[in-house]
Amino acid sequence: MKDKPNEWVSISDLMAGVMAVVMLMLVVSVLQNKAAEAAMAVEKQQMEAARQEERSKGDAAQRASLSKLLAAMQSDLQRTGETDLVDIDIQNRRLTLPDNAFARGSACITPAAKGALTLLSARVATFIQDYGQGQVLVEGHTDNLPVSRPVTDYERFCTVYDDNYTLSAARAREARKLLIQALEPQQALRVVVAGYGDSRPKPGVDPASALNRRVEVQLVVATQLPTAN
Repeated sequence: MKDKPNEWVSISDLMAGVMAVVMLMLVVSVLQNKAAEAAMAVEKQQMEAARQEERSKGDAAQRASLSKLLAAMQSDLQRTGETDLVDIDIQNRRLTLPDNAFARGSACITPAAKGALTLLSARVATFIQDYGQGQVLVEGHTDNLPVSRPVTDYERFCTVYDDNYTLSAARAREARKLLIQALEPQQALRVVVAGYGDSRPKPGVDPASALNRRVEVQLVVATQLPTAN
């Protein structure tokens, strides 16, 4: 009498086959996921490279635009013969008013310097309008010679002060008043004043030198600009 086939053996064989297929599918799925992740990583790198290239192009265009604006400022001053009252550094986006733009020991701006700053106010307005997050920093500086006695005659000196910090801030404030003439009140909030006294002498210059008595105007642009108002 022949033995009957054991049905449990067939079922176990079937289950083993199913498990093998499931394991194979899992392996294939894992491999597909890894391939998809690798493809996504490559795509992400490509997108980031494209963004970097776009940013570089934008930065280059921005630098060219600012250089053109500062060159226009320089031409304005050359045309009126006022280049000795405002020095323009195109590379560093900086305007500098030397000590002779102010009355001696005073925050009062000389009439000639007032004319120069009034002329440049229209260019500052262009900058503020073209660069939605741009700021203008108006920073006052002095030499390290201490103030010998307090100044209290506001009418004569356009401020009262008893130290270099107060004087430097007052000079920056007076320069700002002229630079914002062509701006709307809301736009003028982006023109900011600071007084550093003698804490930031010019590099390589004796802290006691009159060259340190200056007001610097910096055009500052946030990343990924310009954006028009």
